[in-house]
Amino acid sequence: MAEAVFLKGSLMRHVAVMSFTASVGLMAIFAVDFVDMVFISMLGNKALAAAVGYAGTLLFFTNSINIGFSIAAGSLVARALGAGESALAREIATAVAILGALIGVVVPIGIFTQMDFVLGLVGASGEELELARRYVSIILPTMPVMAVAMTTMAVLRAYGDARRSMFATLAGGVTNAALDPILIFAVGLGLDGAAIASVIARIVMAGYGMKHSIHAHNGFARPQIGFLTRYAGAIGGIAGPAVLTNVATPVGNAIVMREVSGFGTDAVAAIAVIGRLMPVAFSVVFALSGAIGPIIGQNFGAGQFARVRTALLDGLKFLAIYTVMVAVLLFVLRAIIADAFDAQGEMRRLIYLFCGPLALMQFFNGVIFVCNASFNNLGHPIYSSAINWGRHTIGTLPFVLIGAALAGASGVLIGQAIGGAIFATIALVMARRLVTNLNKPELVDPFASETALHQHSSRKGW
Repeated sequence: MAEAVFLKGSLMRHVAVMSFTASVGLMAIFAVDFVDMVFISMLGNKALAAAVGYAGTLLFFTNSINIGFSIAAGSLVARALGAGESALAREIATAVAILGALIGVVVPIGIFTQMDFVLGLVGASGEELELARRYVSIILPTMPVMAVAMTTMAVLRAYGDARRSMFATLAGGVTNAALDPILIFAVGLGLDGAAIASVIARIVMAGYGMKHSIHAHNGFARPQIGFLTRYAGAIGGIAGPAVLTNVATPVGNAIVMREVSGFGTDAVAAIAVIGRLMPVAFSVVFALSGAIGPIIGQNFGAGQFARVRTALLDGLKFLAIYTVMVAVLLFVLRAIIADAFDAQGEMRRLIYLFCGPLALMQFFNGVIFVCNASFNNLGHPIYSSAINWGRHTIGTLPFVLIGAALAGASGVLIGQAIGGAIFATIALVMARRLVTNLNKPELVDPFASETALHQHSSRKGW
């Protein structure tokens, strides 16, 4: 039987170790995206950087769907392990991987039929639209591969194996970093080379994650059609709201990108740079949601509610310390960062703004991540959807419109940050109330009887 490693020991240590190890892999991926932008800027055409910004908004949407399924995998597998049902955990992991891959085939087909329209919604036009279309067209068909990759990494984290989950993303990042200069400059493919390197990196991540999930933890069962019908309700109950939750983020980003596009190519290029700098600098914040989820899930599944409450509090303490440290570092390095992109005028002002007060505001993004992880793993994923959609609609549009009217492109970013802080406060109040009133968790599969669960427990994985 697989051991539920988060049921004992220091919760702050679990949070720190899971967050830092997960962040190393994430940082590798985000750092490659950041270096991509440096390389693309070296090609001497700001339209290329702007095009990557527009394409990134669309690709973030597809990744948000994959993230939703990975949240379902992490939550359900962790809860099954906490309840001592390792066979059930294997079957659910397999079902999520299959469903994620199937959705990853259907969604790109729909996007390809409306590509120009969708890119136009976020402000792309002319040369930038053509370049963004080419970039997306190369990467988008690998959405099913990324779905499998993200599911395997979520499963590894659910088993407490942050190290192998880290190495999966690290393997992808190293692959991408090695291929970028070769394909962009040596082979002369330019923007297309950056996209091809990303495709190969996704394949490497999926292969590594699946191999080690199976060999180290017997984390997947042999695929069966019956898994889809048996666990569709449980998976959909979390993945549906989780997908809706994560899809809200690119909607908010699209609103911001569209408003910024009215201030010129320099402003759009700055947003593209910030969009890649932020996850590098705050990779631990981004990793915190996936890191704290299994900790909460296992303890919830085992009925250890006091540890669930402590995990939430320790996560917020950890977040505050990390955010202040990184914000100070960014402020010190702001000129070096701007110079790396030869940023002048509006582009430089926006980068300086992010490396100053807006960096501290990332604390509120982290609060939302932690609270959403709590909602997803405590059986209330709809709360995450409500918070994220509220934050990225009424918490974004009016604030960026007012900000744009008062302070131009800088006001757009300031308005976005203020709206996020308001909804982070709302999320924290909801999360605190939820963990204060915890009840005994339901079975991971709400349609399974006790007899069926015992049958699951007797099955073998790979």
